[in-house]
Amino acid sequence: MITVLILTSIVVGLAFTVLGLVQNHMRAITSNYNKNLELKKLETSLWLDFNRYSHIYYNPLDSELSFKNEIDSVSYNFYKEYVVKVKDTFPINVVSNVFYFDGQETKDLEVDAIKLMTDKVHSNKYLFIYKTNTATNYMN
Repeated sequence: MITVLILTSIVVGLAFTVLGLVQNHMRAITSNYNKNLELKKLETSLWLDFNRYSHIYYNPLDSELSFKNEIDSVSYNFYKEYVVKVKDTFPINVVSNVFYFDGQETKDLEVDAIKLMTDKVHSNKYLFIYKTNTATNYMN
């Protein structure tokens, strides 16, 4: 009788230990998934806006990337620990951002490509988003 109780308590203890390990792994998987999801949402949003708007400008003083066309405009603000687009906030720390126009790095002119590097939390990933220029990009 005592042997059965001892064996039962050992089995129950092992079961709870395994359950705790599985729960910790599930939390880690969920955390990684959420971090990657936010990065993918930012990338998708930038791709859509790069291809929706004809003119894109970067203002280094305000760290603002502005998208404009004849009908509408939208802007992204890059802060230390997040990126804001109108009502959307992406909790992504952008370590460096480089802007390009016609393959040349630019600081405050029109932009047709952007390269963003995330922090260590997001695995130091690079995002490179670009658009194909049309004749309107070269007209004043």
